Parts: sequence; structure tokens; C-alpha cells
Amino acid sequence: MSRRLPEDPLIRQLIAGARRAQLSRRSLMTAGGLGAAALTLSACAQGGNEPPKPAEDKSDSDKRLVWANWPGYMDEDDEGNYPTLERFIEQTGIDVTYNVDVDDNNTYYAKVRDQLALGQDIGADTVCLTEWMVARLVRLGYVQELEHDNIPNIKNLTPSLADPDFDPGRKKSLPWQGGFAGIAWNVDELPQGLASVSDLWAPELKGRVGVLSEMRDTIGVIMLDEGLDITDFDDADFEKGLDVFREHVESGQIRNVKGNAYLEDLANGDTLAAICWSGDITTLNAEEGREKWKFAIPAAGGTIWNDTFVVPIGSTRKTNAETLMNYYYEPEVAAEVAAWVNYVTPVVGAKEAAAAIDPALAENQLIFPDDETLSTVHAFRTLTSAEEQKYGSDFQSVLLGA
Repeated sequence: MSRRLPEDPLIRQLIAGARRAQLSRRSLMTAGGLGAAALTLSACAQGGNEPPKPAEDKSDSDKRLVWANWPGYMDEDDEGNYPTLERFIEQTGIDVTYNVDVDDNNTYYAKVRDQLALGQDIGADTVCLTEWMVARLVRLGYVQELEHDNIPNIKNLTPSLADPDFDPGRKKSLPWQGGFAGIAWNVDELPQGLASVSDLWAPELKGRVGVLSEMRDTIGVIMLDEGLDITDFDDADFEKGLDVFREHVESGQIRNVKGNAYLEDLANGDTLAAICWSGDITTLNAEEGREKWKFAIPAAGGTIWNDTFVVPIGSTRKTNAETLMNYYYEPEVAAEVAAWVNYVTPVVGAKEAAAAIDPALAENQLIFPDDETLSTVHAFRTLTSAEEQKYGSDFQSVLLGA
């Protein structure tokens, strides 16, 4: 049964103002472009052994839970408390430790992969990682199978997310939040705007363009601009996208290849345009106090990604984690979180719940995209282990040669 949000003016004020006060889920990432890319090879190297066995679930006698997540990825009040999480603790009696432990998929994986391989506790009972990394964990047998009877609100999962190729039926994963990669520009300097990734290669922007160190997003939108299908491609297609990337790195058209530090370059004017993540631009504008930057999905399409709950193989509190997932799939709770983090909620019904609080919020296509918007974005297909190693190495070679 869904629980309605408390009829508390303070909570309503918090939600209505969240878009102006939030931090981006990715805006505090510390990993730079080369550092994150350099981990790709080592991160892919493990495998080939028998997967570990899941730990015994002791949730009945151990009412605790440790949740590892990204920075700025939870509703937060002025005192640094998490209102939705505090209500969960009160309602369930499960004591949750919320750790902001994930600053990059590869660096987090590098810290925990040895314990995962041995089936040991990694210090988190659930963690939200991007789906390409989740696909790796599923492939290696490093996550536990979910008991859907403990997550009845899974019925609210957006149907298009229900059967990913790496986890049909969502037996081992459940989306937390999602977003888009597209293009952004400084409207003061580029009032005419940009329409496509190709516009980033204009001569007047030489040395003033930033791109993401996340290979799937940068190469993904470049491949789309080249007319390639990122949901179904081969090595030759990837190389075409990589060649365009290499050309503009070597020519100096691209100033920097970074993680979320690309935002600093936009803010200080070093770059005027960038391949970027959707929610970040909302954050920049909120900090500026005006719409100084504009985000757009390129004409040829953008990428879509999801950060996703999993229960690590060594967790002894799986049922507690499933209870948490179920709570955050209540539409009213999902709406409150989405209002604050400004990314795409995977929960059906959250838009209607948000409209009851702030109608403008419910119309934000970066949080509640309609079918038309979703038709313009595409998921970079899941890679095999060999492809991860090859494509990661190829991408890194461009960065090393820069």
C-alpha cells in the first residue's frame, strides 16, 4: 500500500524548491578522465573462476542496512538529514547507514572486487552503480538474486526497464535513477545554440569544447551523430566513432576529457560547450541563479543510462535491502526524491504524485520524459568482457596520446 507524504508545509516547501537547491548525483565525482579510464583494463581482468555463493540472509535478526550511493543522490534538508530515509527507518525499524561511497564506477569496483570474488562482505548491503557496471557484476556472479515477493512495488517499474539484456526480468537488479547524455552550451557566448554533436566541431569552438571521460556516453553520442546504432554495432562501427573522437582530441578541438570536473570548465569559461549529463546543467544554472547554460538532446539522439540497486554477494541483510527498494518504489516517495536529485525516476506514478505538489516539476522532461523524449535517446548496448577490455583500451589510448 502506498503511503502519502505527510501534509507538512515544510516538506512541501522542500520538494517545491528542490530543483533550485539540489546537488547533482554526478557533480561531486572526483575521478578525472584519465584516472577513470586507466582503471578500465584492470577492472575487466577478473573472471573465469566459479562465482561465490551468496551469504546467508540474517535480516530477521539483524535490523540494519548499509547503503552505498553517489554524492547528491538523495533528498536532503538544510540540516543534512535525508527526510525520505528517516521515514523509512521510522516505519520499518531498519537502521540504515547511508554512505556516500561511490565517486566513479571503476574506482568503486577496484576497491571491492577482491572481496566480491571471495564472496565477502564489502561493507554495503546495497549499492547503486551504473548499469554497464551492474552488467559486469551480474556476469561474474557477484550479486544476489532478488526475492520479488519482498518488493511488491516492483509493479511500478517503468515497463521499458523491466527486461534489460544483462538481467531479464530484473532478477538481480532494480533501477534507482537515470539520466541522459547530450550537449550543453553557454547561452551568453553561443546565443544561436547548438543542435548536433557536429556543431561542437565548429572552428570558432576550437579549444573550447569539453567531453566526458565516460566512454559509453562520449563515444555513444558521437556514434549516433555518425548515423550508427549504439544498440547494435560491431567493432568497425565503434572504430568509426573513436576515429572522430581521436581526430578532435589530437587537433585540439576538444580541450579536456574529464569526469564531472567538466562542470568547472563550463563554469569558469574555459569551455563554452560540452558533451554532458542532463542533471548537471540544471545544477549549474541553479548555482548561477539563471539559465546561463542550455542542455539539449542532439538531433541524432543522446544516450540514456540508469544507476541501479544491487545486493552484493556477501551481504547478510538482503531482505532488509529489498524492503528499502520497495519503499523507494512508492510513487510519492519516488516523486520526492526525483524533485531533489533532478534525474529520471524509474517509478510509474511518480509523475502524478509530483504534479500534486508542483505541476511544473511534473512537466520537466529531464525528470519525467514522455514517449517523444524517450524516442530520442538510446542505451549503449551491453558489452562482452572482451569488448569491455578492447574498447576501454582503445579509448584510453586516445587519452594517453592527448
